[in-house]
Amino acid sequence: MKALRIYAGPLAREHIARHGLLPQHVRTIPGAAGGPKGLILGPIDRFLFGEWLPQSTQPIHLVGASIGAWRLANACLNDAKTAFEQFEHGYIHQHFEVPEGQKRMTARQVSVQFGEGLRGFYGGRAAEVLGHPRFRLHVIASRGRHILGREGRVRTPVGYLGAFATNSVHRRSLGAWLERVVFSSPGAALPFGTSDFRTRQVALQEANFAPALQASCSIPFMLEAVHDIPGAPPGAYWDGGITDYHLHLDYDNADGIVLYPHFQKAVVPGWLDKGLKWRHRPTGFLNRMVVLAPDPEWIRTLPNGKLPDRKDFIRFANDAGARISAWGRATREAQRLADELAQRLQSNDIGEILPL
Repeated sequence: MKALRIYAGPLAREHIARHGLLPQHVRTIPGAAGGPKGLILGPIDRFLFGEWLPQSTQPIHLVGASIGAWRLANACLNDAKTAFEQFEHGYIHQHFEVPEGQKRMTARQVSVQFGEGLRGFYGGRAAEVLGHPRFRLHVIASRGRHILGREGRVRTPVGYLGAFATNSVHRRSLGAWLERVVFSSPGAALPFGTSDFRTRQVALQEANFAPALQASCSIPFMLEAVHDIPGAPPGAYWDGGITDYHLHLDYDNADGIVLYPHFQKAVVPGWLDKGLKWRHRPTGFLNRMVVLAPDPEWIRTLPNGKLPDRKDFIRFANDAGARISAWGRATREAQRLADELAQRLQSNDIGEILPL
């Protein structure tokens, strides 16, 4: 059984048929939200950023939300391979100890612990990320508007209820409740069009790097929003996956490829679209995209027959060791994805490419 599948949009398939798939063809790499599912991409990340892409010299835009933003920020560190390894180990072994007398941790307690871990990981290294000679990082967060402009016990659930209801009618209507804010490396233009959704761009700097990255990972109700990020419009900022779950964006890559390591074939627009199957279909936005994803049959061979996910924190609430063991085995098995990718990219025959 093969572990890896490669999917491509029509223009990407045509490009590969004519020119193959070489590192110098890559212009943009997205990184999806999805929590622990992103762990399965660790070996692919290490191969792409540690071995394959260094064979080229062109600038590359890295566009990420939530765990995808954290993964791609690692790629901008001086020793990216070690950063990916440390990230994977830390994420797998994270443990949230419920204080005595509580049934669960509060959003504030989770946010404090997460923020401390984030600052510990990147402490003093933001300049490395922002000054990378090739990579232009774009961290997506969702900024609340109107009732969601500040977090509150009543206004937040009411606001998200309204966002869910209106989004189910039309995705653009979600913009009445939330806007996409992209924190970008200094001087970097956005690598995608913004006519699809209300969007702002803010320059990443050392003062807002950690708050922007934490905001991009702040799942509503599980973590607190990050308020009033330096250099950005005031307000409450939440997980970038709410507006852009899998980065289904209008990529500007007329002369190259969007290379997308992903944990599934479908590129779902927003977090609130997860249950709206008709929004999981490809559009013209993905014409130049190549998706690298695990085969669903191979996924069923992993522990518990699935990818790691956030529900595992509940499933293994009383046995963190079992969760850590399952996630560790899944990420070790994922080395097959990288090995198969390396073999296909380094040969003269990339093999079967499925339509995206």
